[in-house]
Amino acid sequence: MKNISKFLSVIAMGAALASCSGNGSKGTADTDSAAMYNSSSTDAAIDSNEKALKAQDSTEVLDDTKFAVMAANGGMMEVQLGKLALSKGSSPKVLEFAKMMVDDHSKANKELMGIAGTKTITLPAILDNKTQKDYDDMAKLNKAEFDKAYTDYMVKDHKEDIEEFQKEADKGKDAELKAFAAKTVPVLKHHLEMAQQANDAVKK
Repeated sequence: MKNISKFLSVIAMGAALASCSGNGSKGTADTDSAAMYNSSSTDAAIDSNEKALKAQDSTEVLDDTKFAVMAANGGMMEVQLGKLALSKGSSPKVLEFAKMMVDDHSKANKELMGIAGTKTITLPAILDNKTQKDYDDMAKLNKAEFDKAYTDYMVKDHKEDIEEFQKEADKGKDAELKAFAAKTVPVLKHHLEMAQQANDAVKK
């Protein structure tokens, strides 16, 4: 998940709770899918949410919704990079970590989907341009380069994620998103610890 504040600086307005970070549901498999894929990108999700929230003009709702959109984008990234690492990684520590990323963030993304669906929040179906570029750059690396680059990225990314999720947990106004963030912070801290261990192992 990338730093939300940087991403949001270019947004005039946006409208569940990452991906690591997510998506939206109305209570059935079909509506789950529709909620997640009604937007082709993070930017499109923001546009859709902007229209939905204009009439409300609620900063509190807006801030929570921005968090949900960015958590979804980050959650997708964690899963996609984890799958890439499972195919390109060579270190046992990296492979173990990558599997954890896929499993844990897939679970979190599904939960975020459910929360978003009950709040009419549109979540992205594909990565934003910057995150997609990060993925593409990683995909070009050979096996010898990949493990270090991946673990370096995961350490940096999880530090940013913890900061943003903690902010939502402390200051969020939506009870469900706030609770989701608070519950996810310890998981992200564990991920950071494991990413650092994997990074140390690769450097050795």
